[in-house]
Amino acid sequence: MPPQADSPGGDPGADPARGSRSIPEATVARLAVYLRALGELAAEGAETVSSEELSAASGVNSAKLRKDLSYIGTYGIRGVGYEVTALQHELERVLGLDHPQAVALVGVGNLGHALAGYGGFGGRGFPVRALFDVDPDLVGIHINGILVEHARDIPRICTERGVTIGMIATPAQGAQGVCDLLVQAGVRSILNFAPLFLQVPAEVEVRKVDLAVELQVLAFHVARRSAEAVGGVTGAEQGIPPRQAVTGTRIKEGVATVPQVVTGANGSAVFPR
Repeated sequence: MPPQADSPGGDPGADPARGSRSIPEATVARLAVYLRALGELAAEGAETVSSEELSAASGVNSAKLRKDLSYIGTYGIRGVGYEVTALQHELERVLGLDHPQAVALVGVGNLGHALAGYGGFGGRGFPVRALFDVDPDLVGIHINGILVEHARDIPRICTERGVTIGMIATPAQGAQGVCDLLVQAGVRSILNFAPLFLQVPAEVEVRKVDLAVELQVLAFHVARRSAEAVGGVTGAEQGIPPRQAVTGTRIKEGVATVPQVVTGANGSAVFPR
C-alpha cells in the first residue's frame, strides 16, 4: 500500500494488530521515533511522560503525537500523561519488536562491512544472523563473529536461520539477483542501499535509502535560502512550506513513489560501495 495521510475517521481505540484499523505509514514512522525517545527517557529514570514532554523529545507537535498514539488505543491519563514502560511495550508490540527480527546482510564491501560491524542493531531487536558476498577475498572471513558466506547460499541459510529482513548493500548490477534470492528464501522485507529500483512481488516490502536524493533535497533548501536572501522574499510569501526532512522512498514492483516527507524527523542515508 502507498503512503497515506492521517484519516480522522474510524475507531481510535481499535486494535491495529488485529486489522480492525490500519495505521498510516507516516504514523508508523513516527511511532518508531516515539519509541526511541521513550528509551532515552527510561534510561534517565522517567516513569511517566506528558504528551508535551514526549513531543519535545521526538520533534513532533503534541496534537499529532496524541492522534498517532490513538491509532494504537493509547490515550494517557489526564494530569499524568503516559507510563513510559507501558507505552514502550505497546509500541514494541505494534512495531513487531516484541520478538527479534533476524537480519541478513548481503554485500560486505565498505558500506556493508560498516553495517555488519555496527552493534546497535541487535540491541534494538534486529540481530544480524547472516552475512553474504561473492568476493573470494571476503567469503570465509568473520565480521563481528559472523561468518561471511557465499551469496548463492542465501535461500538455504536464510531459511535455516529464520531471516525476516534482508539488507542489500551490493553494487547496482548485483542487487536484483540478490533480491530474487532473498525473496526465494521467504524474506518479505528488504532494506535496499543499492542505487537500483528493485522488481519485487506485491507482498514484498522494499525501503530504499539513497544519499543522492537526500543531498538534492538539501541543495534545494540551500538554493531557496540564497534566493530569499537576494530577493528579500520569505518562503512563506512564496507558498513554500517550512524546511522538512525527506525519508527514504517506497518501492513497490519496481516503481518509486514520491519520497515521504516527515516534518521535524532526522534522517540519515548511506550509499553502497
